[in-house]
Amino acid sequence: MTPTVQQPQMNLVQTEDYRETYANSVQVRVSVWDFQLTFGLASSDSPDQVTIRNHQAIFLSPQQAKALLNVLGQNIAQYEQAFGTLNLEPQSHSFPQGPVN
Repeated sequence: MTPTVQQPQMNLVQTEDYRETYANSVQVRVSVWDFQLTFGLASSDSPDQVTIRNHQAIFLSPQQAKALLNVLGQNIAQYEQAFGTLNLEPQSHSFPQGPVN
């Protein structure tokens, strides 16, 4: 019989420099060692121009990136079950086509 492993108690503490920010742009860069998520605010200054003002970059290990993928997938599935399917808007002609690096 395998002994049950007890999970440690988690204490979440916000540091003095903790902040919350809205982002509607996320750029992903990948290397052998980590994933970089750069968050920003995209706005259309004119019909033919989009400006993205990046405000935070977060680096994750590949293992943490995969864990984030799993958590987001589970939460999106629960959200869609409660509120309906999320449809991604077609990209406007003002946004660049292809992968964002």
